[in-house]
Amino acid sequence: MIEASIPVGGVEDLVLLLGTHDQHLKKIRGTIPAKITTRDGKILIQGDEDSVIKATAVLEELRASIGRHGPLEAEQVSQIIDRVANGVDAPAVSTEPVNVRGRTIRPRTSGQVEYVEAIRRHELVFCTGPAGTGKTYLAVATAVESLLEQRVRKVVLVRPAVEAGESLGYLPGDLQAKINPYLRPLLDALREMMEFEQMRSYMEEDVIEVVPLAYMRGRTLNNAFIIMDEAQNTTVSQMQMFLTRMGEGSRVVVSGDTSQIDLPPHTKSGLIDALTRLRNIEGFARVTLTGSDIVRHRLVQDIVRVYEEGSKKRR
Repeated sequence: MIEASIPVGGVEDLVLLLGTHDQHLKKIRGTIPAKITTRDGKILIQGDEDSVIKATAVLEELRASIGRHGPLEAEQVSQIIDRVANGVDAPAVSTEPVNVRGRTIRPRTSGQVEYVEAIRRHELVFCTGPAGTGKTYLAVATAVESLLEQRVRKVVLVRPAVEAGESLGYLPGDLQAKINPYLRPLLDALREMMEFEQMRSYMEEDVIEVVPLAYMRGRTLNNAFIIMDEAQNTTVSQMQMFLTRMGEGSRVVVSGDTSQIDLPPHTKSGLIDALTRLRNIEGFARVTLTGSDIVRHRLVQDIVRVYEEGSKKRR
């Protein structure tokens, strides 16, 4: 058995680090079999070498995060614990956060940092990765930031209305009512970035548009930030149509999950096709996010992993 210690300031510092009623400490103990106690302004860690090293690394990283960003969120604590416990290195790079109306949105993994940097440096960015990696959320946040700082004149959020095993025709209501469920993830992301009244005002003035892919045909968008979500569900011709809407001063972000294609059998995904066709074009960047970039509930990483393992076995 070995022992390590981490000096802590006052009681307030200890509560920030270990959580109210030791909620963060309980998560660490539940994952890493080390004995963790506090005494004389220090946190003492005892156990076998591997457990002590991991528990110390978690606590040091949590303390560093408090120093940079303030109080810890429960999901952030879980992600750090899971990553250290599984031997995954911390992100080695950082980037300027995305600022939206006084709210600071920070990329939380190295993959997300790469994604935000690519959006800021390139006019055309393709991002692929599993659910929960922030593909849509970070793109929308960066778009809204660009709009509010007047770097673009409008934001256009696009999604193909492809059925994921359900029948669109049997949904109640008119065409707009049928389409709205497909646009809901984009609207949800947008509503986290701004007040509802401001969002509604921008949408009424067409400063922000949330539209199905089919509505893009025949348009040219200048000085716009254009995002296509769920791009794996476009055909090759639809992808070509979308990309050629890009006008002067515009920026395009295309995101999708190539493991979740809902196109008819034997129909090639426009996303997969474009990744090959565009790879040598100047101004184009591709970012691939993985399970380690998932920032939803901690179980999502495990869910994605077991489904991926099942797909590999079937292949």
